[in-house]
Amino acid sequence: MKPEIKIAKNLMRRAVRAARGARWGVLCWYTAARVAGALRPKWRRPPAGEPRPAETGISVIIPSRNGKPLLEAQLPGIARELESSTAEIIVADNGSGDGTAEWLRAAWPQVRIEVSNEPLSFASAVNRGIARARYSHLCLLNNDMLIEPGFFGALVGAFERVPDLFCATAQIRFPEGVRREETGKTVMAQSHPEDFPIRCDEPLPGEDLSYVLYGSGGCSLYDAARLRALGGVDQAYEPAYVEDLDLGYRAWQRGWPSVYVAGAVVEHRHRATTSRYYTDAQLERILEVNYLKFLVRAVASGKLFRKLWRQATRRLRTRVRPALLRTAARMALGGGPPGVPEYPEELILALTSGAVAVFPGQLVPGRPRALVVSQYLASPLSAGFDPVLVAFTKRLAAPPPEILAACVEVVLVLEDAASPAFRAALHQTVRKWRPAVAHLEAPQMAQYAADCAPARAILVNFGAK
Repeated sequence: MKPEIKIAKNLMRRAVRAARGARWGVLCWYTAARVAGALRPKWRRPPAGEPRPAETGISVIIPSRNGKPLLEAQLPGIARELESSTAEIIVADNGSGDGTAEWLRAAWPQVRIEVSNEPLSFASAVNRGIARARYSHLCLLNNDMLIEPGFFGALVGAFERVPDLFCATAQIRFPEGVRREETGKTVMAQSHPEDFPIRCDEPLPGEDLSYVLYGSGGCSLYDAARLRALGGVDQAYEPAYVEDLDLGYRAWQRGWPSVYVAGAVVEHRHRATTSRYYTDAQLERILEVNYLKFLVRAVASGKLFRKLWRQATRRLRTRVRPALLRTAARMALGGGPPGVPEYPEELILALTSGAVAVFPGQLVPGRPRALVVSQYLASPLSAGFDPVLVAFTKRLAAPPPEILAACVEVVLVLEDAASPAFRAALHQTVRKWRPAVAHLEAPQMAQYAADCAPARAILVNFGAK
């Protein structure tokens, strides 16, 4: 046993003895969890299967446990949207006792069925569907999601516009009168120490193809080859929750983005399945435990891990959750990923912190593109080029129509987000549009010249105030 692991385990034993004294229990387990996090060893994730050639098309995978009524409402819309496409529908019948498989065979013979006699975790059920899928893109769809017209077309369109895209995720709406708990625009930001660090921001009018931390596992389209290259959905996340965060984050580490697609819309009948089998308290605990697993298993940077681990354990201590702190201490000693990500994790979290928003412009590109890097939101001047504007702003809001009309795309970054978010936005914009030149408007923007490469950077002073 490595000395550091032995030290951490000894501290945990002392925490157990101290915890029996009751009032110091939370503090002792908090200390043990912090130490275990600081000493997190490395482990190697099992190698992924080899990506196999796939015909262009869409495989829709729907995990369903006793969800026959939900499928009855959902399948007609899916079939209608896929009518003229090369596609298949796979239902992973997940330990159902309501006759789902028999009903599907009679009413929907075109649907492929993957039956498990026992209930599986979400990840296990989905992976069974992935193993059977034949096409180039995989749509993971919960049975409590009702799609609106144009759903698949909008998601596929994102793959045509964003290079190396891993995941296109839909806009999530809720039935009238139900509070909107999800939107599809997932970010990582903690405004208060007691807040859960992952949230969904309200999309802005006109916003589309903004970069998100991950796509919802209940309504997203994935590149099948890249999904398989990651080894599918990590089955460590039981019975559900956070597996989609883990998947999106690991894809970002490879440099494969996820984006929010405004034109792909679903109505979510929230927790229509999970609430039948778990109480709210149980679901909250599952979420907390799986988030700790995510930090341990996915975050590669030691510095970033310790920062996020410190935030997570402090939040659990504040909420007086000694059992979860004990779980956290043991979990950290299981070890984390050994490799160095291909895309910096600092930039991943800066880009997906809620500080960056993307707005398609109205100008149809026909000339070489110029990246305009500005200190403030203003109409760009780029004679002979079609401008793509990346600018700081005091608040995120839809750009004025005259600016959208003059640009191919506008990317806004909150001023108080500072340099990492702006740098990350530039990296992704250059990758997407491949501009010939970058106009850095004002001397203050010269610090971002290297982030515009390989575009030729030109320092100008258009529109100076």
